[in-house]
Amino acid sequence: MRIGIFSETYTPYISGLVTSELMLKKGLEKLGNEVYIVTANLESFKYEYDEKEKVLRIPGVKTGIYDSRLTSVYPIQAVKKIKSWHLDVIHSQTEFAIGTFARLIARQYNIPLVHTYHTMYEDYIHYITKGYFKKSSKKLVEYFTKFYCETTATELIVPTTKTYKLFKEKYKFQKNINIIPTGIEVERFYKENINEKELVSLKKHLNLSKKDFIILFVGRLAEEKNVEFLIDAEKILKEKNKNIKLLIVGDGPDKEKYEQYASHLGIEENYLFIGKAKWEEMPYYYHISNAFVTASLTETQGLTVIEAMASSLTPVCIHDEAFHSMVTEDLNGLFFNTREELASCIIRLMTEKGLLQKLNNQAHIAAQQYSAKFYSEKVLEVYKRAIATKKNENRFGILSKIAKKFKGEK
Repeated sequence: MRIGIFSETYTPYISGLVTSELMLKKGLEKLGNEVYIVTANLESFKYEYDEKEKVLRIPGVKTGIYDSRLTSVYPIQAVKKIKSWHLDVIHSQTEFAIGTFARLIARQYNIPLVHTYHTMYEDYIHYITKGYFKKSSKKLVEYFTKFYCETTATELIVPTTKTYKLFKEKYKFQKNINIIPTGIEVERFYKENINEKELVSLKKHLNLSKKDFIILFVGRLAEEKNVEFLIDAEKILKEKNKNIKLLIVGDGPDKEKYEQYASHLGIEENYLFIGKAKWEEMPYYYHISNAFVTASLTETQGLTVIEAMASSLTPVCIHDEAFHSMVTEDLNGLFFNTREELASCIIRLMTEKGLLQKLNNQAHIAAQQYSAKFYSEKVLEVYKRAIATKKNENRFGILSKIAKKFKGEK
């Protein structure tokens, strides 16, 4: 099968979406398919095509939201190249410019379109509106999402039941919705693939001792990730045990604000803001930690939770449906609602004999169902269904035209 994956972001940009795209490309290729990527050029304002990796980069203007760029919705220079690929199916990963381009190409060349909905945009609209027109903006997002996903897509993929309910119950979506949890290369987080010397070196570099109990957060430092909640909880934890430390890996528009807030609370010695980490370094941050935390209520799934579990690291999550499909209370992780409950969870992990080891082991076992192979196979099934649906639509269309012509002649 010849597959085109269209996305606003791809390497060298680092994000959960890019991680899933890389994994999907490799997984599909291992299953014997040819996979092409169409994405925005984050490095320069020009067209580039990597023949070896089959990646076409389209120039665009900076949006001001992280490293993203806004491209033309129909870059003519790219059309000829894409046409030469003779794609069997297009898989769009975004609803914006590149996503619209995917829709136009699919329609022009009669190619089935599969779309994955990754982001709860209603939770991110504040970046555009700056707090104004909140109600009308959310309505506009709902309209645009329904238009793109239902009007143009042959099949829709969502990662969790939470997103499924958004489309079925709120958006009243009528077409097929396939719940397929996004996978990752879980093997690269396994303990046996970690270099012990590099692990020791990283701990030394961060000035961490054996007495320290490290709770880790990985993600964007922005309002929707609820990082301030974690810093507040760390203030409570410091008062209970000065060796509990919060390790934050990631960057974003609110990094400086959070650093100042932590200093204001007087917990400078109990947090470490790492900033962006290289892709190959990420497993090591999980393995120097004792637990993983997230208080985000805006996730469609939360790939960092899977990364933590693959690293045999217990996830401690805020109660949100996005995490309930992955984490089971007291089996492979813990849940909280308040800052005080989060602090209590961490103290339990430190003091309750055998609990941390049990949860770590079960987390590792649970992570194996999110392997690249499993995810790629499930997505491939959706592609095949989309192709069959498109063929039936074409057949019905031809018969309908013949019937109309026949009636006209009569």
